[in-house]
Amino acid sequence: MSIIYANHIQWQGDYDKALLQAREEHKVLMVLLIKNSCHECKNIVTNLFMNKTYIDELNKNVISVIVNIDNKHSFPLEMYWANDYPTLFFVDSQNESFIDEPMYNVTQKNIQNILLKLNTTKPKK
Repeated sequence: MSIIYANHIQWQGDYDKALLQAREEHKVLMVLLIKNSCHECKNIVTNLFMNKTYIDELNKNVISVIVNIDNKHSFPLEMYWANDYPTLFFVDSQNESFIDEPMYNVTQKNIQNILLKLNTTKPKK
């Protein structure tokens, strides 16, 4: 009998706790901004963040959090201005600034490109 291991992102659901953990571990914060009425938001986790070659690297280099804009939890005000959902943000956890432009068209290629960029812009210890 074999056990199949499905690698996946280790998502958190609280922005403030995820930011604190990212600061403590000197990692980048990856924020997936979703909303209830978004059909694509329901599929993105399954389609782009399950069983992909870049998942282990994301888990190693970032702290990931899903923020539902409809739940009104605290997160940076700039994220309220997102026009398309889902939107992916990469945040420098030490100063809470965006590392790159918000990613509205979240594709496997875009995620791999940001991973390359993260290797040169990791927060300093």
